[in-house]
Amino acid sequence: MVELTKKSKKSKKNKEEEECESEEETRQVTLVDLLGGGSEDAGPEGRSIMFVGDVTEEKAADLISALLVLAQTKDEDEDRAEDIKLYISTYGGSADEMFGIYDVMNFCKQFCDIQTIGLGKVMSAGTLLLAAGTKGKRYVGSHTRVMIHSVNGGSIGELHNLKNEMEQIAGLQESYIQALSNETSMTKRQIQTLINRKVNVYLSSEEALEKGLADEVWNG
Repeated sequence: MVELTKKSKKSKKNKEEEECESEEETRQVTLVDLLGGGSEDAGPEGRSIMFVGDVTEEKAADLISALLVLAQTKDEDEDRAEDIKLYISTYGGSADEMFGIYDVMNFCKQFCDIQTIGLGKVMSAGTLLLAAGTKGKRYVGSHTRVMIHSVNGGSIGELHNLKNEMEQIAGLQESYIQALSNETSMTKRQIQTLINRKVNVYLSSEEALEKGLADEVWNG
């Protein structure tokens, strides 16, 4: 792990600012370090990404950066880069960040296959990311809980703003349903029926396979 530090006599305010900057730099450099700097000899372990926790702006930025680096890192004599293994364990999070990751995954698949492995919990936004892996290379742990639900949102303000926000949420849900339909064996109508239950719909690993969210049970 590469640590970046700065030593100088500054005011308390400047020291706090530098500490924040140093933490951010350390996080970014550590990511590149874990990926072997994007080098060709990073090894199989260097092409694995563990995505754990909520889908936030910060974590999405890290994941997108990692995917873009790895997807375009290959030996000169290879047509495509080696597979990326993306391990996922999340309760979900931001729909906007989910779609950002989803779009980048689809872009990266022109350079290499992306194996997705759902472990423990794969819910909400994470469900689409699991399904977005390369067909035939999407795995789910035998005890993993997969969950689908409608897009959540809320707003306070004037009536015309509330109407506008509701239209945006409806649009996000339609995009989510369409994307899930594209990546699974479920039709838009089937997905809509699940969502219309207005509860969190939990699926076992076997049910996730039946609905085309994954291809095989992961055995390590």
